[in-house]
Amino acid sequence: MNPQNHDRAPYRAHDLQDELMHMTAPKGNKAMLIYEDLARERRREAERVARNQRLVRQFSAVKRWERVSAWAARRAQRAAEQF
Repeated sequence: MNPQNHDRAPYRAHDLQDELMHMTAPKGNKAMLIYEDLARERRREAERVARNQRLVRQFSAVKRWERVSAWAARRAQRAAEQF
C-alpha cells in the first residue's frame, strides 16, 4: 500500500484517474511522440477515406440494382402483354 494513502479513506474516482494518468504518461522524447501522432493521424485519415469509399460503393450498388430491377420489371411487363 502506498504510504501517502495509508491514512486516507478508500480511493475516490478522481484519485484513480490521477493515478492512471500518472502510470500511463508517455515515455520517450517529444520528437518520437510527434511521429507517432502523425502516424496515428495518417491511419485515421486512411480509415476515413476507406469508409467514404465503402459508402460510395454501396450507393453505386444500390443504384445498379435499382436499374436492374426496373429493367426486369419492364421486361416482365412486356412478356405479360405478349401472352
